[in-house]
Amino acid sequence: MKKIGFIWDLDGTLLDSYEAILAGIEETFAQFDIPYDKTEVRAFILQTSVQDLLEKVGEERGLDADMLNQVRAQSLAENNAQVVLMPGAREILAWADQQGIEQFVYTHKGDNAFTILENLGLAHYFIEILTNQSGFARKPSPEAAIYLLDKYGLNPQQTYYIGDRTLDIEFAQNSGIQSINFLTSPATCNQQIEHLEDISSLSF
Repeated sequence: MKKIGFIWDLDGTLLDSYEAILAGIEETFAQFDIPYDKTEVRAFILQTSVQDLLEKVGEERGLDADMLNQVRAQSLAENNAQVVLMPGAREILAWADQQGIEQFVYTHKGDNAFTILENLGLAHYFIEILTNQSGFARKPSPEAAIYLLDKYGLNPQQTYYIGDRTLDIEFAQNSGIQSINFLTSPATCNQQIEHLEDISSLSF
């Protein structure tokens, strides 16, 4: 039996957390008197990342991005109750577990991810959870994937990064692993899905 590995993104993939993320950003912006446009902010973070947004705003307004992120992280933790599962998330994790697929997380979320996954009863599905506080360069750098491949003896051809953004596909490409994503992409490593349940019908 071949060894298959799933490395999961969280926000927008397993977790429907964008409302909580946006609420945290809005509260942070209000604390520093920064104008907030929900539509513009959502589009920006979907295209790039929350970190890029905070760095851009910090540079424009002479504020420290790390300080903004600390305030945002505290606000986000207070909004954990707003984080819910994406449709089919629990079912597809259970299916993968039953198939003997080794599952991991690599997310740009902070260590608050551990609390959320525990609260939702999902943490036991994952062998290791890597966050933005694990010390790896951010996506699309392949550092985190290389670490997991080496540590767990994963085959790049049988290891899949599952995400919802172009950044996630680029991360898979740079890491030499496969991609499962909600987006279409010309990347040969990528298989597109519309729903998480579609994963169970892919060929591995």
